[in-house]
Amino acid sequence: MIDQSTVDRIFEASQIIDVVQDYIPLKRRGVNYLGNCPFHNEKTPSFTVSPAKNIFKCFGCGKGGNPVNFVMEYEKISYYEALKVLAKRYHIEIVEAQQSEEALQQKSDRESMLIVSDFARKLFIDNILTHNEGRTIGLSYFKERGFREDTIKKFELGYCLEERDNFTQKAQKQGYKLEYLVKTGLTIHSEGHSPFDRFSGRVMFPIHDLTGKVIAFGGRVMKTDKKTAKYLNSPESDIYHKSNVLYGIFQAKKAIVQFDKCYLVEGYTDVISMHQAGIENVVASSGTSLTAEQIRLMKRFTNNITILYDGDPAGIKASLRGIDLILEEGMNVRVILLPTPEDPDSFARSHSTSELTEYLQNNETDFIHFKTSLLLDEVQNDPIKRAQAISEIVKSISIVPDAITRSLFLRECSKILEVEENVLYAEVLKLRQSSNEKKFNRESPSFIPQPVDNKVATPIEINDLEVVEREIVRLMLIYGQHPLFELTNEDNIVTRELTVEEYLVQEIQRDELEFTNPAYRQIFEAFQHFVNNAQLVDNKYFINHPEVLISKTTVDLISQKYELSKMYTKKEVFLETEDMKLKTTVPELTLTYKTKRIKLMIKQVQVKLLEAQKNNETEELLNLQQQLMLLFSLYGEAAKGLGNRVIV
Repeated sequence: MIDQSTVDRIFEASQIIDVVQDYIPLKRRGVNYLGNCPFHNEKTPSFTVSPAKNIFKCFGCGKGGNPVNFVMEYEKISYYEALKVLAKRYHIEIVEAQQSEEALQQKSDRESMLIVSDFARKLFIDNILTHNEGRTIGLSYFKERGFREDTIKKFELGYCLEERDNFTQKAQKQGYKLEYLVKTGLTIHSEGHSPFDRFSGRVMFPIHDLTGKVIAFGGRVMKTDKKTAKYLNSPESDIYHKSNVLYGIFQAKKAIVQFDKCYLVEGYTDVISMHQAGIENVVASSGTSLTAEQIRLMKRFTNNITILYDGDPAGIKASLRGIDLILEEGMNVRVILLPTPEDPDSFARSHSTSELTEYLQNNETDFIHFKTSLLLDEVQNDPIKRAQAISEIVKSISIVPDAITRSLFLRECSKILEVEENVLYAEVLKLRQSSNEKKFNRESPSFIPQPVDNKVATPIEINDLEVVEREIVRLMLIYGQHPLFELTNEDNIVTRELTVEEYLVQEIQRDELEFTNPAYRQIFEAFQHFVNNAQLVDNKYFINHPEVLISKTTVDLISQKYELSKMYTKKEVFLETEDMKLKTTVPELTLTYKTKRIKLMIKQVQVKLLEAQKNNETEELLNLQQQLMLLFSLYGEAAKGLGNRVIV
């Protein structure tokens, strides 16, 4: 963990305009800067950077935040990784907070393994450039595959010499410990035997993490030997977990964001050939079965995945589970079937960029049509097999988290399969209940059971309350220290001015009310802490907050698409600005919040009261009745303050 003082230095040094312009061009527009958003495709610039507030905000897709948030979002890296990127940019030395010896040792081991992997990368590249064996075998192989020099360089392809321990010997001579050569899997060493290279005589495919660090290798043997595995990957290690890694993700991430789509293939050469053909938003599962972790890694960049299959029916059936996993993550999955006997590698090499692009665009199909065609082609007129195939398709639909998407899939499925929609719907409901009833209940729209007054607190009411909470927090962030009312003593002498944040904290704290939205609640509670301890706080505390949800929420609330200034018309009629109306709007907003929040609490207690009556819980009944009386009293007081206004 990075020391807090170092974090503060990074935030102080990081200027949003400098950081953003490292990635995209901006044009000055008044006091702000404007550009095309890097997070979604747009023709009219809506991406605004405010140097004064040190924030960015896109009014098209809604993304916003501080310099750290921008680097996180653009590079798709963690908070601490983004801090390190900015520290490097501003030449700030990273100071780590105090850690246990075990944690420090683990960190040291990881760093040593990454250093060893980087040495191996450089050596394998050097082999195909300068060594005779590397050029005649390794480089020749890549060129036979049609890989250009720029492609070989882009993916940092290399070659491990066939000598039994060439790499191991060179690494040890350079001072790298055998311990880390073995831990990375580059060297194999068993007791009683001398160490030797795992990848000797193989062309090398480095596997990168999101930041471009080499964490593992894949090697293809050059000799034809049935006893030797054609492809060999690094073993699992502290820096490499194959279920969490996608080959090509580092090279593809920007294109995935740009096109809002990720093509998924199987092997290293599939990725490389498609890149060379101009399709860069492509990654590979590297021959392993697709995992939930790999899917979530793609989800960091897009919700749209298109799987490319070759014409092998057995391979397609084996990978159908991957489609279900993608659906389960709430992502959109489409499928492209390549003509037999093509695979993505051969197809990309044998077609021009325009031909490949056209084929991909014209041959995409949704998983419903794909799975239906695949399964029903085999059943012919057998009703039992047809029913089993339909059950398989419905099972896939049942795991889709979003109810609306499920409904659309069911409607489409009903048309294709010629089965009544309500029959399919009932089957989906049964599958979801039987497989995971708790999950089903959690994903269904939440609502409060019917209380004694026969009125239900719907999600709309709760969302309506969040709108008021949002406005309260927004006013606190923008006008928190703005004077609201004058405080006087017994002699009617003004002692000091009550600020907006003080007034709101006192009023809401007095009735012990709690915000329903987690982000708004956390921001309000921070204000509460500072006010109660007579401490001043500015927006930087929230903008630079380590919790991304808080910093992004803050930026969203304080950002305005248009800056309203004090203006006079030709007739010199003054236009009131928001800060001039705070004495009216803040108290009214407070009372509105109280009535809505207390009304919701009353309904919640009424539900509990009804349950207690059914269960004859006398003590609980008395307790709930007292709570209800207090809430009605608070509600009456708040409603009285609003006068004749109707609270909806």
